[in-house]
Amino acid sequence: MQDREVPEAGAVAHELPSKFLPAAKYRDLPEPRTFRQIFGASIILTATAIGSGEFVLWPYITSQVGLVLMWAAVVGFFMQYILNMEIERYTLATGETAVTGFTRVWPPLGVLITVIAIIPNLWPGWATGAATIVTYVAGAGAPVPIAIVAMVAIGAALTLSKVVYRTVERVEMVLVGGIAVFLVVALFVGTGLSDWAAFGASFAKVGQLPPMEEVGGVAALLGAIAFAGAGGGNNLVQSNWARDKQMGMGQYMPRVTSPFTGQEAAAAGTGHMFLDSEENRRRWKGWWKVANVEQFGTFFLLGCGTLVIMSVLAYATVFGVPLPDDDFDFIKAQGEIFGQNFGSWFKTAFWTAGAIALFSTQLGIMDWVSRLTADTVKVTFFHGSTKVTESRIYFAVIWVMIIAGSAILLSGTDQPLALILISSSAGGVVMFLYSMLLIFTNRKFLPRSIRLGGWRLVMMCVAVVFYGYFSIALLIDQF
Repeated sequence: MQDREVPEAGAVAHELPSKFLPAAKYRDLPEPRTFRQIFGASIILTATAIGSGEFVLWPYITSQVGLVLMWAAVVGFFMQYILNMEIERYTLATGETAVTGFTRVWPPLGVLITVIAIIPNLWPGWATGAATIVTYVAGAGAPVPIAIVAMVAIGAALTLSKVVYRTVERVEMVLVGGIAVFLVVALFVGTGLSDWAAFGASFAKVGQLPPMEEVGGVAALLGAIAFAGAGGGNNLVQSNWARDKQMGMGQYMPRVTSPFTGQEAAAAGTGHMFLDSEENRRRWKGWWKVANVEQFGTFFLLGCGTLVIMSVLAYATVFGVPLPDDDFDFIKAQGEIFGQNFGSWFKTAFWTAGAIALFSTQLGIMDWVSRLTADTVKVTFFHGSTKVTESRIYFAVIWVMIIAGSAILLSGTDQPLALILISSSAGGVVMFLYSMLLIFTNRKFLPRSIRLGGWRLVMMCVAVVFYGYFSIALLIDQF
């Protein structure tokens, strides 16, 4: 029996279909980097998670029904960790984003996923939320102009960045670090042993759901589960961040740079496939191990820990307290109760941390929406163009988002919680769709030695059922 022939570098890689996009070629997988070198690859994803589900949606639900749904939050977070690693698996192996993989299957798939992911995120709920909390700290002010100024500041900072990823990563690290300091203080100052005992007891109710009206309806519940983590199309852009961090085959790919201060690359983001040799399989094991450790620590442990602490804080302060049924009043009430119990300094610290969390989310969302759009549009419609670059599309989308978001706010739609619920419930439907597509691409397109299988395949199937159930429930509820 003859040994299987290993193709040479530069040969066409037949694993990736080339009917709709250019054929990929074989290249050797680069040597794996250390944890220290890739640390931060998941920090933007974590930052966007902290300001959505962790600070807003789950504390809001906890203020209504207590800790009875904590099991769903932890399960939802773990499933997103699995999803994120399948998104990274494809990028580590090919250098392409997951959406480019969907486009290889059928171009409308990538466009459809992108459109569904983007539309609800034109609503600037996080900027409005941050601005609303700033008015709590200041004791006065109008949220709308503050939110618009914040979005313009983000756009200017990104536009003037030489390499956009580095700027976003560094800013988000500082913001997340500030939030982490508050959480450590809040853990000891704002909660007690009885609150944590109630948290532990909540896991005896795994699988149980409270009446929908108690959690704000199916949309609120689906949004909270989808945003127990990053949620929606946000997770897909882990591909882009891993690529710009130059992880795996992403080292061969162009990065988003400023058209004013950086060196633009005209090439589209179609990638490569590594040779299935013994040496490359060794390198793959190194990449897969360090990527898993980074994602588990930065995203799951830090993100899930933040969600739990913020929810227990809500339970300890406002659960059972009658609150007006209006937007961020539960966050305002939390701060006021903190001020009464622990001093005005803690009230100010809580609101400041909240404003930082929501601002970090708005920054991350503007970045990921623009990345997802730019990648999809360049690969699908302008693959061969040297004038229409991914970087130029990225910055065009950034400023369209700022203009559209400002118009929405000036039109009078400025209720932050309502805006966030719109985005998050749609995000759950998107996750249902791309969970199925990831199973297909990571089973069909990758070499047998690295393709999706075993317990991770089981968990991906569970994710399809999980998000599918709540998506169907949402559609039934709406129509």
